[in-house]
Amino acid sequence: MDWKLLNKADYVTTSWSGGTTTQLAIAPEGAVYADRDFLWRLSSATVELDHSDFTPLPDYNRLLSVLEGEIQLKIDAAEPVPVVPGKVVAFDGGVPVESWGQCVDFNLMVRKGKAKGAVEVLSGDHETEWTPGAGDLAVYCASGTVRLPELGLEAKAGQALLCRGFGGGPVRLVCEAGLVMLASVREA
Repeated sequence: MDWKLLNKADYVTTSWSGGTTTQLAIAPEGAVYADRDFLWRLSSATVELDHSDFTPLPDYNRLLSVLEGEIQLKIDAAEPVPVVPGKVVAFDGGVPVESWGQCVDFNLMVRKGKAKGAVEVLSGDHETEWTPGAGDLAVYCASGTVRLPELGLEAKAGQALLCRGFGGGPVRLVCEAGLVMLASVREA
């Protein structure tokens, strides 16, 4: 079980019509988002438009949260729902999705039928035991600091801890004055 600390130098940032998207991690390693051949992708986007349409991704399920700001999401024909820091919204990447508002988001995409993903949010001063099961794990520190004391690991704002092929079992996390996103993916 090897954990890797990821910094801004490890991320890939691209522009889109409404802002920028920063790819934090992708699987398998070396996969290219534009080819739509990945198993999962973790990213954070800056939404600078007051209204935008999401890129259709029919082969993927998405889990989205907000790190800063607030947006309203209209997923398919449903009424718009507010998405604020701490709330995670899951939806089919193939349905029409519109957003209103500006934010910085956190997004996990997982290939339908091939993988299942989950996103959890920790905020403030917090100590917890996370038991995600076997698979790939990411701990993204949006603000503050997060430590995995038993492993001697620490991430500060803008950094992520990534473990590919986690065998399962508990992971103790200590968050200090921050917002931390926990993502887990297991193959279906």
